[in-house]
Amino acid sequence: MTYDALLADRVRACLGGSPHDERAMFGGLAFLVGGHMAVAAGGGGGLLVRCDPVDLPEHGATDGVAPMVMRGRPMTGWLHVAAEAVEDDDALRHWVDVGLAYVAGLPAKR
Repeated sequence: MTYDALLADRVRACLGGSPHDERAMFGGLAFLVGGHMAVAAGGGGGLLVRCDPVDLPEHGATDGVAPMVMRGRPMTGWLHVAAEAVEDDDALRHWVDVGLAYVAGLPAKR
């Protein structure tokens, strides 16, 4: 399954001119800042978002948002945001900002 190219373009627009890298990962397109994946246009649709594990319950209470599960294993610190939950540009911006805020606190990878 391939990622939603339109969603990837919308994520790029949210990132503006911010320095970032893009890599094909897990069937999607990941957006990395400082070497850390912040968000990805998911291979199965929707968005994969990195967040503080402490905030998972709060974020997971939002409609269309759930903890990420990969191959039957919950991925601590990751959320899956359904495509329907990011149809609105403000909603997409919110989730991109969640991912960016988390990776901003991590040391840059070399």
